Amino acid sequence: MKSIDVGILGGTGMVGQHFIRFLQGHPWFNLTWLGASDRSAGKKLKDATSWRLDGDIPSHAAEIVVSDSKPSASAPRLMFSAMDASVATEIERAFAEAGHIVVSNSRNHRMELDVPLIVPEVNPGHLAILHAQQKNRGWKGMIVTNPNCSTIVLTMALAPLAQFGIQKVIVATMQAVSGAGYPGVASMDIMANVVPFIGAEEEKMQQETQKILGTFANGVITPLAARVSAHCNRVPVTDGHVVTASIEFSKKSSVADVQSAIENFQSVPQQRQLPSAPLKPLAYLPQADRPQPRRDAMRENGMGVTVGRIRECPVLDIKLVACGHNTIRGAAGAAVLNAELMASEGFLD
Repeated sequence: MKSIDVGILGGTGMVGQHFIRFLQGHPWFNLTWLGASDRSAGKKLKDATSWRLDGDIPSHAAEIVVSDSKPSASAPRLMFSAMDASVATEIERAFAEAGHIVVSNSRNHRMELDVPLIVPEVNPGHLAILHAQQKNRGWKGMIVTNPNCSTIVLTMALAPLAQFGIQKVIVATMQAVSGAGYPGVASMDIMANVVPFIGAEEEKMQQETQKILGTFANGVITPLAARVSAHCNRVPVTDGHVVTASIEFSKKSSVADVQSAIENFQSVPQQRQLPSAPLKPLAYLPQADRPQPRRDAMRENGMGVTVGRIRECPVLDIKLVACGHNTIRGAAGAAVLNAELMASEGFLD
């Protein structure tokens, strides 16, 4: 495939830094442009931000001069958005109106009816609603979103179980501090502690799961009718979200059925061998004490989800534990894989 120039909106922030690192050496996408606030515009990245990730700023990115986050002739057509939710709505729409393809990690447009909320292994067909989006809004460009980090872990684990007819899901999360960005949660609040509240997180998990697992027909996404209840907690872990879920099905299914469905799960990204797609999107571990963030979050370079402790639930039918890397599979990697899926569908031509 011919190399495609890309930019990052919010390129100086924490999520933007994760995009920069994930795109380093990408075989399809070439990072050429960074957008941020007017305070950073005109400065080289190395002078406009403090690098918070491991290692040094990738050398190529360090020399890019940051631009203001406004559409311009110099901005590439494909833009990844790491914008803060407080400013993302108008900026992302301005770029889409100007003809840019915006692949967003921000929450702002996720639940809009004509905006696809994509996990490529779960609902690749929802991309088709982009045609309706452009018609409805008169845009030359488009906006595609990826879900909340914990929602991605949950829906990846649920995707192969849809065949059993998902009726109810009760989920609890243990979410790493990196999900709160920088400076994130104060150390005196999180060290040796659990904070049982993350603003709007539970609502996002509930609504986004229903949209992602819903059906697309006649130009409309119909949310999954299953009821989803979420409890979200911040825990003193650096990277990696853990999700525990109890699930009720409409069809009789055993522990062996569920385990087999998870172990054998593959989807469009694997079939098309997309560059960022994990070879095995779901890994099942039989050990009683797995998955664990420290040992499993980086599976498949942080793009895989690990599932374990599949067992009968005395209240619903089956319960399990899933773990995924929140800033890779749950953020930057998710958006890049979405763009790869779009390229494979011809949306970037």
